[in-house]
Amino acid sequence: MMKLGLFVQGEGHHIAAWRHSSVSKGASQSIEHYANIARAAERGRFDMLFLADSVATFGPDDIEVWKRSTNVSRLEPVTLLSSLASVTDRIGLVSTFSTSFIEPFYVARLFASLDQISHGRAGWNLVTSAAPSEPHNFGRDKHEPPEARYARASEFADVVLGLWNTWEDDAFIEDREAGLFFDERKMHLLNHSGEHFKVRGPLTVRRSPQGHPIVVQAGQSETGRDLAARTADVVFTVQQNMDVSREFRADMDRRLAGYGREPSSLKVMPGVVTFVAETRSEAQERFQELQELIHPDLGIRILSDLLAMDLSAFPLDGPLPDPPVTTGQIGRQRVIVEMAKRENLTLRQVCQRVAGARAHRMIHGSGKDVADDLEAWYRAGAADGFNIMPPTFLGGLEAFVTYVVPELQKRGLFRKDYEGKTLRENLGLRFPAGETAKAGARERSLR
Repeated sequence: MMKLGLFVQGEGHHIAAWRHSSVSKGASQSIEHYANIARAAERGRFDMLFLADSVATFGPDDIEVWKRSTNVSRLEPVTLLSSLASVTDRIGLVSTFSTSFIEPFYVARLFASLDQISHGRAGWNLVTSAAPSEPHNFGRDKHEPPEARYARASEFADVVLGLWNTWEDDAFIEDREAGLFFDERKMHLLNHSGEHFKVRGPLTVRRSPQGHPIVVQAGQSETGRDLAARTADVVFTVQQNMDVSREFRADMDRRLAGYGREPSSLKVMPGVVTFVAETRSEAQERFQELQELIHPDLGIRILSDLLAMDLSAFPLDGPLPDPPVTTGQIGRQRVIVEMAKRENLTLRQVCQRVAGARAHRMIHGSGKDVADDLEAWYRAGAADGFNIMPPTFLGGLEAFVTYVVPELQKRGLFRKDYEGKTLRENLGLRFPAGETAKAGARERSLR
């Protein structure tokens, strides 16, 4: 069936959500607020909560943007998800953690711990850092080029997956009479020695009921796609066009085959911002309300950052100029440029479109309208599911659960109850069995 993730953003995904009267002040710092989101999403039978992260401010490294948005206010996501594990039972808990400024043992331990705490519901969103403000918090002036970042990320992923497999499923026997805590034959030291990392292991956390956390990847560049095909269980993408998304799915299938993987082993889930109400006109009104709250200076600055060029000197009612080659968000830049050309949008129109949803696709309508749209993409093979991005929290999520989920269930497209207890089970992914873990860890230890 269709898979649904909930992309959690404190106040909401619209850039002006924090200014809307329905949104609580201080929402991005409130554990009670996030607990209400988690409970509502689980009531709607979502597969997972998805939290993005940056080890600095999101978006432009620009105080003029900071002061008009919520980019400077965000809780550390794994800490937050660990807390939400105690108020939920089935929904997955997925967080971003960059490979650019930290060691893989720490990430392996962090997410394996979340996986144990949640009884097998954790996932790691593997990314490289791209926000321009991030290097300044780690003694650097700029990011490494994309090729260098992804080379590090690829080896980083190998180490994390290897550490997750240093124990077989039944390694910990806890034989009190014999005084044996674990069976040493079922521990496999990683002994990794590569270009970027040297890690022995073992990991200090056991394997969980789902084996180990799932891996999500959010890159859309050539190197990002290849990394996803080799390592990921889910790909979170930015897609504006159904045919382009279908081509993306086909491209991922070709890459999967190159690594000996089946298409079913990877779920492609584009992000979608959903404005939902009882009627189409009400949904449109909610959209316009938020659009009118975007400060005039904000849209042009956000788009300038995404395209890596200063757009302030260009006429707002003229065409979008061609951006330079960037070392930042390459995939997202491509999506924006293609959208502008395909729809013949002015710079002003692109600003309005992008600022509200960070280049993700937006849908407005009744529950039936939104369900029609999601069904069309799903049945066309353009997506295995969607990462839903409500424009405001909590109201936008509750509207989706009230109007869209029942419509999808009625059509037989979405579950009425969870299939299993772990995130891997609910996503329909194969369990990484103990023998597989044993063989993989042993193979790596012999390299």
